[in-house]
Amino acid sequence: MRTEKDFLGEIEIPGDALFGIHSWRAVQNFPDQTPFSLEWYQAIGLVKLACYKTYKAFKSEAIMAFGVDKLPLDFIDDTHLDALQKAAEEVSRGLYFDSFRVPAVQGGAGTSINMNLNEIVANVALRHLGFEPGQYQIIDPLQSANIYQSTNDVIPTALRLAAMPMLRTLEEQINKTRRTTEMLELRFRDIPRTAFTQLQEAVPSNYGRLFAAYSDALSRDWWRVSKAWERMKTVNLGGGAIGTGISVPRYFIMNVVQQLKDLAQLPISRAENPGDVTSNLDSLVEVSAILKAHAVNLEKMSNDLRLLASDITKTPVHIPAQQVGSSMMPGKVNPVIAEFVISIAHKIYANDGLITSLSARSDLELNAYLPLIGHALLENIKALIAANQSLEKNMLAGIEIDAEEAKSGFYKSPSITTALSPFIGYHKAAELAQEMKTGGLNIFEANQLLQLMDPDRLQELMQPANLVSMGFSLKEIQS
Repeated sequence: MRTEKDFLGEIEIPGDALFGIHSWRAVQNFPDQTPFSLEWYQAIGLVKLACYKTYKAFKSEAIMAFGVDKLPLDFIDDTHLDALQKAAEEVSRGLYFDSFRVPAVQGGAGTSINMNLNEIVANVALRHLGFEPGQYQIIDPLQSANIYQSTNDVIPTALRLAAMPMLRTLEEQINKTRRTTEMLELRFRDIPRTAFTQLQEAVPSNYGRLFAAYSDALSRDWWRVSKAWERMKTVNLGGGAIGTGISVPRYFIMNVVQQLKDLAQLPISRAENPGDVTSNLDSLVEVSAILKAHAVNLEKMSNDLRLLASDITKTPVHIPAQQVGSSMMPGKVNPVIAEFVISIAHKIYANDGLITSLSARSDLELNAYLPLIGHALLENIKALIAANQSLEKNMLAGIEIDAEEAKSGFYKSPSITTALSPFIGYHKAAELAQEMKTGGLNIFEANQLLQLMDPDRLQELMQPANLVSMGFSLKEIQS
């Protein structure tokens, strides 16, 4: 065991632990089991690496300007600085994550997150130099590992850094889902179907048009998510506690974001007003809303296909059987992929409400709830990636529609008489529909009994392509 202290007192820490007193206090204060995001953890490591590299460059500039013997500041030794850089780089690759103890749900605006990372980086650097963890007189978590940093610029910058590659992955996955719906649109465009309004049979359509609507919605989602990526590019790193850069060298402020940009290989930029990015989280709310809109479209599509493939509607749509559906009822198969996507969608809606309400609690210069806001945002992105992957691979790609079954049911639907209203009028079309209902007849059989339209003309009008043509012309009525 080793004894660590802060201005609140002393605590015994396991001797070989890479975490320290600040992490220990946080775990006691926040006994939550929700794990912190690995991606966010790695991004913090990269942010700290950029800070150390910028610090080293600042030190070199100072030596050139003043000389080694007349430096106006006491700089960290290069050997220690190299060890800090190595530790931060290792954290950016996900190493030592088991020593990150702070849960996702916490108080303190992310201070505990930053403290835990500082302790890990400092203790790993100490080990690289041959010292034991906790020998902070050599490398200190605050004076060394946190040099020229604040929780309030490091943690939100890292959040954006973590989110950007994930948003790009989501964007690519949405496009893959869209391409599959586009393929289904082409494949099923000649198979007729009866459209529904308010779950009642409405007017003639086809299955291609159904999937075309999904494809168009996903196209909008793809475009919106690409814009969400843009919204995450501006960072406040170097701004310090509230964005004013207090106690931070001007050289560091002007160069650290470029250093991070080079390391991350992402087109981030320094905020013109870092205080705005620190105190206002509306850009995160906007991104969350974009994710919610995509979840809405995924739920709509999944629920539609679940309904069409159900035993209630008995349409010719068949979704893939993916797993046994019951431990009691033999042979039962459930639409589990659709239900998975719908469940995720509702998780997205709940998290969006949380992000919205907590982002509004940015009291004056800082939002104390950034850790949970960021956790919910990253959780939503990852959940939507998973939803798209499963929907595309496990359901959409294997959908089958029985064309003969579709045609048989299509011409027996009384709703098809809507197409005849311009030619024989509403009342005669209704009479034909009633005859179809009472007699269980298709439209051709009912017309043969009632003699409301020339059979050849009816056959022409009932061609699937004619039924979905956009409107009619007076010339068509005349013919």
